[in-house]
Amino acid sequence: MKKLNSIGINKEPKNTFVIVAMSGGVDSSTVAGIMKKEGYNVLGITLKLYDDVKKTSESRQCCAGQDILDAKKVANKLGIEHKILYYQNKFKEGVINNFVESYLKGETPIPCVQCNKTVKFNDLFQEAKKLKADALITGHYVKSLTQNNSTEMYRGVDLNRDQSYFLFNTTKEQLNYLRFPLGIYQKSETRNIAKDLELNVADKPDSQDICFVPNGDYASVIEKFKPDSFSKGNIRNINGEVIGTHDGIINYTIGQRKKIRISDKNPLYVIEINANNNEIIVGPKDKLIKRKINLKDVNIITDNISDFEKDLFVKVRSTGKLIKANVKLSNSFAEVNLLEDEFGVSPGQACVFYSKNDYGHKVLGGGWIKK
Repeated sequence: MKKLNSIGINKEPKNTFVIVAMSGGVDSSTVAGIMKKEGYNVLGITLKLYDDVKKTSESRQCCAGQDILDAKKVANKLGIEHKILYYQNKFKEGVINNFVESYLKGETPIPCVQCNKTVKFNDLFQEAKKLKADALITGHYVKSLTQNNSTEMYRGVDLNRDQSYFLFNTTKEQLNYLRFPLGIYQKSETRNIAKDLELNVADKPDSQDICFVPNGDYASVIEKFKPDSFSKGNIRNINGEVIGTHDGIINYTIGQRKKIRISDKNPLYVIEINANNNEIIVGPKDKLIKRKINLKDVNIITDNISDFEKDLFVKVRSTGKLIKANVKLSNSFAEVNLLEDEFGVSPGQACVFYSKNDYGHKVLGGGWIKK
């Protein structure tokens, strides 16, 4: 019996062709370095997803943008082949348009999930298959366990960096093909590896914003694509009384307290966004408490449905905690009953399912919060 290599494939590393998705950041660059150092045959691919916002001479943007230039430098340093795929149209159709439409519906979208589902784990996945790569490698902080040609996903060791929430929509076929080497590392360890490899991005700061939203100003993105989406409307209290006006529902999210601009003896929070009536409903914090959530477009990636029977947890936002819950599945829908209070659950966000076993918290799948 052949011995599995470090990514669970029955080949010598030198005979294993892997594609590394290189964004130009420290994580994906380090993954490329790890694969190269272990002797794999590595091709780095960088996706150009959107046209850069800056147009100044200092932005060093030529045809690719700074991140792509950084990825190219890393590839040259490591001595691996590198190519760029121009996916701006695919990204606009699959991610940006969805982002804009979701906000106009009064939802709070997660473009990173859509990006993984579309251009990264669909279009790039197909490209990797076409190039006959043995695996597609990314710099996500999740653990994967491959047994009997089937891969399961777990939360990353570094819980402050864990990105499993963003990958719930991965298909089983994609998961069996993907590998996540950074899942066993702390972020500080990743940077140390990058320094040892003398990579130019070792000290590069992590991006804090959505890639196509400059300085976190998502309203400007929506205004660019839908300039008529800022119509004024009523702000009502929980009794249905009009107590103010807003300048467009896209300026608000569930649970928001700041910038409501209404005086009251108690703090007011956005309780509901009614896109059909172009209205915002505000009220006290306790009205944000939720115990039941309805999901749509549920995706299941576990092979064992009994995972839902015990030690089940859910996560309803990327920065949120794991919450004990019961989940009732029905085709592509699910009803989630939380066993503790949760505040500010918002339509458009994801609810991701986890079960706990000896290996850690396993990702079972998830769905989109409907109401």
